[in-house]
Amino acid sequence: MMLKEERHKLIMREVNLHNKVLSNDLSMLLDVSEDTVRRDLKELVEEGYIIKVHGGAISKSLATPFMKDSTVYAKDSKQVIAEKTLSLIKKDMVILTEGGTTMLEFARIIPDHLTVTFFTISPQVAITLSEKSNLEVITIGGKLCKNANLHTGSSVINQLAEIKADLCLLGANGFSSEEGLTDVDWEIVQVKKAIIRSARKTAVLCISEKLNSSRRLKICDLNQVDYLVTELGPEHPMMEIYNKEGLTVL
Repeated sequence: MMLKEERHKLIMREVNLHNKVLSNDLSMLLDVSEDTVRRDLKELVEEGYIIKVHGGAISKSLATPFMKDSTVYAKDSKQVIAEKTLSLIKKDMVILTEGGTTMLEFARIIPDHLTVTFFTISPQVAITLSEKSNLEVITIGGKLCKNANLHTGSSVINQLAEIKADLCLLGANGFSSEEGLTDVDWEIVQVKKAIIRSARKTAVLCISEKLNSSRRLKICDLNQVDYLVTELGPEHPMMEIYNKEGLTVL
């Protein structure tokens, strides 16, 4: 049986990796009762490591609008991904984005001279993009999902239906060749589906730790993704299956 310290370490890895975890998923992963998981989560909350939400927990970086850089999980990898993503951005493009720490890293490094229009469902990303003088930034408003700091709901989906973007940039909670892009939150999944429908091309920004993993709810199949951006090179063995499936791997 796994020791409590080992369970806590694994729970923290799952929270940092996926931003949100569900108690019943952790119960299966750890092979313990949900009561044990709830006690573990309670202790981690009391120690200030995570934030409790209904049915599970979320990372502090996800819930804190302007967290310190030191709290960002896999920051170096996300900075590499942000740099690579810049190669997809061309003058006068219309781009749709969601939120998350990788997207914030990307927003911070966009050159000041670039003239691009961004639509985003993330207040945090919108504020960061607005610091660039030549960007036009439009926030798609709706119900704020406090667990993810994203706008969701039918109002957002209706607004997205009126946009024809050149490219959308999506983070990943889970990404695999079998299941495609997946997540755990129903409302966020519906908004991400709408984002994909509203864009000519789709890029998924994903640290390699999330590759070959899947969550409960499907956003899209692999054939709906045009670009996969990770911190690894396209020649890395982990990328072989995605190259074979026809994705452009950066």
